Amino acid sequence: MIDLNHGSGAVYGATITDETATRINALVDGALVERHRRQPPRDYLGASRIGEPCARRLVYEISHAPPDEGREFDGTILRIFEAGHRFETLSIGWLRAAGFDLWTERRDGGQFGFSAAGGRLRGHIDGVIVGGPDVGIAWPALWEHKALNAKSWNDLVKRGLAVSKPIYFAQAQLYMAYMELAVALFTAINKDTQALYHEAVAFDPAEAQGLSDKAVEIIRAAEAGELPPRIAAASDFYLCRLCPYQRRCWEGAP
Repeated sequence: MIDLNHGSGAVYGATITDETATRINALVDGALVERHRRQPPRDYLGASRIGEPCARRLVYEISHAPPDEGREFDGTILRIFEAGHRFETLSIGWLRAAGFDLWTERRDGGQFGFSAAGGRLRGHIDGVIVGGPDVGIAWPALWEHKALNAKSWNDLVKRGLAVSKPIYFAQAQLYMAYMELAVALFTAINKDTQALYHEAVAFDPAEAQGLSDKAVEIIRAAEAGELPPRIAAASDFYLCRLCPYQRRCWEGAP
């Protein structure tokens, strides 16, 4: 029998120092960053990005322009992304247990999605609810899910998807257009409390057409090596301050 009390050479009950924790976190984040670096970059404009208000940023993204130094995805962001997928899995299980016939994969295991503009515009949806309880929505319906922190979740509850999260709203509209669905059920989970918010979003043909036209313009600009006008008159505009291409954009040609 192993003697856990004497002679093993291990120090039990040792305090984990700040330095030890920092080293562990650095190893975890380094592994996530390296895994992300090995993933092939997208060669298309994703429907999840079409609601981004700055056309120039989208051209940088689909042209694979490197972000400004120090503004690449780091371990913190990558952990948030991965946690979002875990929360999505929880919500899927809860909805299915409640009687919603939610499909998230094709028979071959791939995601449902669409491809347009010669494959240069694509989208992969979270799922489709093809049937379920009577909750005032006509099935089938697009299902989209996001995991949000408490502040962001509360703002969504207060103001609704179109106003609070216009990028997600645009994503849903484009998905409904190409997947030929008349309504979407948008579900958001509060990562701090696990509270759920659900919003039915009706398909808006005019909105979807405008987004599709915007996508074509972005793709054409990228293929021609052109940059759309900047979104602001100065680099301290709030969207510019948050943009990973801020220096590239403002230190280059107008």
